[in-house]
Amino acid sequence: MRPGPGVGVAHACHCPGGPVQPSCPSQRQEGIIVTRRPTLAEPLIRENGEVGVRGCSSRSRKEGPPGSRGLRGHKGQKGQVGPPGTLCQHVYVAFSVGRPEGLHSTDALQAVPFDTELVNLDGAFDLASGRFLCAVPGVYFLSLDVHTWNYKEMYLHITCNRRAIAVLYAQPSERSMMQTQSLLLALAAGDAVWVRMFQRDGDNAIYSERGDLYITFSGHLVKPDAEL
Repeated sequence: MRPGPGVGVAHACHCPGGPVQPSCPSQRQEGIIVTRRPTLAEPLIRENGEVGVRGCSSRSRKEGPPGSRGLRGHKGQKGQVGPPGTLCQHVYVAFSVGRPEGLHSTDALQAVPFDTELVNLDGAFDLASGRFLCAVPGVYFLSLDVHTWNYKEMYLHITCNRRAIAVLYAQPSERSMMQTQSLLLALAAGDAVWVRMFQRDGDNAIYSERGDLYITFSGHLVKPDAEL
């Protein structure tokens, strides 16, 4: 005899290794499927689904216009006084000497002596030897001014350590005139600079006379090596 509609049939479930238990949630018996709801004592087993597509971020939206500038804040307090800096030490080197008398060359290479001191800071120019002795290395400006002698050749060198650096030359002429040579020269400590006459076959001479200063030699420090 088959049970009528809506009538459940109880079954026993023989689980391996245990006593007879009530029927499992789903059983097949004689072509009839008998189901029952799990009790509270039986936990529900749920599986996680697949991760969904991530939504759009709010940052992808267009930003609004910038706001107006805020009010200016209060002025801050005055900072502390910093440590004192190093003092700027300026170095000055300058000389200007002259010769009130003319001079004829008597040797192939003759130093021009000077006996009139116009400016000579710290005695850098030695009048006895006619040489400027460099004590502060750097760049110097040098200038030589002389007056030619009528009908005589003039041939002078501005010399540094026995090497001719610049030439001041004039051919013999019936008219005498002023001649000038100037240059910038980098000098090291201990360098010696002077003026010498170079004698060739003819008479070499420079003109001057008492009361007038035609022959001058000047120089000054433009910038020391420490500031280059």
